[in-house]
Amino acid sequence: MKIEKREREGVTILAVEGKITIGKGDVALRDAVHEAVGGGAGKILIDLGRVQTIDSSGVGELVSAFTTVRNRGGRLKLLNLPSKVNDILQITQLITVFETFDNESEAIASF
Repeated sequence: MKIEKREREGVTILAVEGKITIGKGDVALRDAVHEAVGGGAGKILIDLGRVQTIDSSGVGELVSAFTTVRNRGGRLKLLNLPSKVNDILQITQLITVFETFDNESEAIASF
């Protein structure tokens, strides 16, 4: 799994590519979020558009990231959910926890 970090209008964007699964995938996501928060980021947007697979560990890591950012006074939102990820968030009803967007500009403006 690969995570590209960039900034746009004060928002830290983490573009995830690959699989968010137990082992390397969930750890990489956790590390990227902790690094961003540790660096002072309070507005984090996770772009999932290039995620191929997510398992329960990956979903758990998204929830953990959301909680970590929120507990530090920040906000975390999701961008470009692939249908598989969207389906899992719908089934688990976690879709009601996350703010999700299909358009990066709209997501950034929402902060």
